[in-house]
Amino acid sequence: MDNGMVAVPPGRVTLSDRRTQRSWAVEVAPFRMSAFPVTQAWYARVTGERPSAVRGERLPVEGVSWWDAVRFCNALSRAEGLTPVYRLCGESETVVDRDVSVDGYRLPSEAEWEHACRAGSGGPRYGRLDEIAWYRGNSQERIRPVGGRQPNAWGLYDMLGNVWEWCWDVYDAEVYGTYRVLRGGGWADEHWSCRASVRRRSHPTFRIDDVGFRVARAHRPQ
Repeated sequence: MDNGMVAVPPGRVTLSDRRTQRSWAVEVAPFRMSAFPVTQAWYARVTGERPSAVRGERLPVEGVSWWDAVRFCNALSRAEGLTPVYRLCGESETVVDRDVSVDGYRLPSEAEWEHACRAGSGGPRYGRLDEIAWYRGNSQERIRPVGGRQPNAWGLYDMLGNVWEWCWDVYDAEVYGTYRVLRGGGWADEHWSCRASVRRRSHPTFRIDDVGFRVARAHRPQ
């Protein structure tokens, strides 16, 4: 269950930011994305660590920073004999480069994330919220096992609700510095936060109990 990768077709997505009233279109190349957020069991197998506040093998890993997610991607790539996407150096392992053309795992860009979330749909969500997502209205204010709601048309689960997901992108460097983009909404959020277009930000070192991630890879034709 944990590491099933779904083929996401190419497409064009229009991103928007409510704060700046800005929108911009992005062409998305084909890629692969994990069907589920990274679970605690999967994270523990790769890293030997269990950082989450609420324990459960099939619960999404949370309490992980953006840096933790990047390191997980590289560790998973090495474990599977793939080429790591990220080149880290120094004691703090600062990202100095990435190569998205190699076959290793990585975080999705926010354009990839939104394109994958929408799965060809044009509305704010890819289905009825109570059927596709765990959020404040139905989660009983607790994180839930992955895969418990209906997937989108491309077979991706929990794209909305349950945990927010780290993306590669910097949110707004001029205003927020190194803060990175979060997408998807979480188990404690109201319905208006669980929409395909909603953007949130957090510092890449912060570890929060409603933030996890999923992984992506370059598309490799079979």
